[in-house]
Amino acid sequence: MVLKEDIVRAAEEAGFEDIGFTTAEPFEEHAKLLASMKEEYAWAEGAGLDLYNGTDPKTILPGAKTIIVLMETYFRKAFPRAMEGRFGRCYLDDDRVTKDGLYLRIKRFRSFLRESGIDSRVPFNLPHRVAAARAGMGGFGKNCLFYSNKVARGGSWTLPIALVIDREFAPGEPSIGINCPDWCKNTCIAACPTRALKGNGRIDPRKCISYLTYFGEGLTPRELREPMGMYVYGCDRCQNVCPRNQPWLAADLLPNEKAAAKAPDFDLPLLLHMDKHYFNTRIRPHMFYMSDRDLWRWKMNVARAMGNSLDPVYVPDLVRAFRENADDRVRAMALWAVHRIGGKEGLSTLDKMEAGATGLVKEEWEAIGAVSSL
Repeated sequence: MVLKEDIVRAAEEAGFEDIGFTTAEPFEEHAKLLASMKEEYAWAEGAGLDLYNGTDPKTILPGAKTIIVLMETYFRKAFPRAMEGRFGRCYLDDDRVTKDGLYLRIKRFRSFLRESGIDSRVPFNLPHRVAAARAGMGGFGKNCLFYSNKVARGGSWTLPIALVIDREFAPGEPSIGINCPDWCKNTCIAACPTRALKGNGRIDPRKCISYLTYFGEGLTPRELREPMGMYVYGCDRCQNVCPRNQPWLAADLLPNEKAAAKAPDFDLPLLLHMDKHYFNTRIRPHMFYMSDRDLWRWKMNVARAMGNSLDPVYVPDLVRAFRENADDRVRAMALWAVHRIGGKEGLSTLDKMEAGATGLVKEEWEAIGAVSSL
């Protein structure tokens, strides 16, 4: 019969830096939290994420008896600086589509379980971070992220992976709760540009920059454009400012060669002008929350980031995007971005972009005129 220490050893051999165990009892408190935030998480159901159903492991595996949590550090190596400032780090070496990294290690671990007579599931909708805390592997920050006791020098650069199994093992001592140090005066909450963080471990996901970049509906509201800064997909703002993450951010890490190799494909002008083939072959394999039906959102995000760069070098690309795109959401954001960059070239370009404006573009032009007249 396989012992707990055998499973721990198998996890280590598969390259995981920590492993924990908890019961397969329902996550009742988390279910209550989701029920109290139906409005904030209504988007998840529309995206096919049945979060509430995932709070009961037995809906995932009827014979569930234990949850094993594997701890992955997704920030093991240094990413190209330009990519870090525009894309959330957790997406820069993500293999959920390519299946050439973490996927293989999870598969190896599950093969060990199967050969040991243990059935397992890796559910997408189970609260993985809460499972890790219930297994005693760490706690939460006020930014709602999980902070490990052992990996990434106690930081939040972690990806807890929960597996529901049909064998019973002794659980760890739960460590659920916010474990921020007393001397930290809500740094992450103060630094959140869109005020998504509400304190006491709560967040309005609809205001989170990450959510806005890949699930935001329609043209990004004007009041959120500047706060979203240079991020095109995802956001690490609350992690970057967190005092507990500074030891890892200060570490001398080897470069991530995989991320560096694809960095040229993510150059902003290329993203602004990409077609469906480019997107599906070079971008979506790594950042997949949006399909090619949402190409407008990618381009809108890029135009907004270009505007926030305040770099005149992007003006010709923005003008080209304005002229070549049929989607008014992209064209309106390109117009906004040129105005934000300003300067002699930008202002003279605006006059040429005004002619024949209709719909969202006309509304944007009128808004720009109102602001400029103040």
